[in-house]
Amino acid sequence: MSLFPEELIVSLKNVGVVAGFSIEKADHAQPIAEALLDGGLDVIELTLRSEAAFDALKIIVEKVPDIIAGVGTILFPAQVRRVCETGGAFGVSPGLNPVVVQECKRLGLPFAPGIVTPTDLEAAISLGCRFVKFFPAEPAGGISYLRSMAAPYRHLDIQYFPLGGINFSNMIDYLQEPNVPTVGGSWIVEKDLVADEDWQGIRDRAAAVRAAVDSINS
Repeated sequence: MSLFPEELIVSLKNVGVVAGFSIEKADHAQPIAEALLDGGLDVIELTLRSEAAFDALKIIVEKVPDIIAGVGTILFPAQVRRVCETGGAFGVSPGLNPVVVQECKRLGLPFAPGIVTPTDLEAAISLGCRFVKFFPAEPAGGISYLRSMAAPYRHLDIQYFPLGGINFSNMIDYLQEPNVPTVGGSWIVEKDLVADEDWQGIRDRAAAVRAAVDSINS
């Protein structure tokens, strides 16, 4: 059984691009989440790369409940427990740590480990993962590499969540791959926009992404 429920993958497929970002000031959490939601993106990956991360997650879960709040850069089992306690909807990591995967399995947290080689992928498969993060996507070889790596495992219906080097110009190419329900979008919540508290700018970027994704689904 996959560690990532099908209904959650459907939600990620519907949004197309998951806005990934870190937060340095917890006070920014609510306006960022609201701007993304207003722009049409209702799934995020809030990374655990700052001291404010868990405070920000708590605020988003409580104040913007229509956002599906995923959590990225989960590296240790203790973080899995805290994500669950705080109300995170799913977890993602840049690599594959079997101890983290087992803790997610134990606590029931939907989880996508990071993979970049066939060996990584087979390790993920052996742990029950059928939805995996492909990272770093573009530096590793992009779509052509993903196609080649995925080919021997196509009969297992593995689905991929590419991140790393994805942008507005190439996101549609990835989303047209049948085994890519969603991609990660780190350019949407740009640091300069956050520093300027330009929530409208974030909303506009989200809306542009929403319109582009809708154009290929129509």
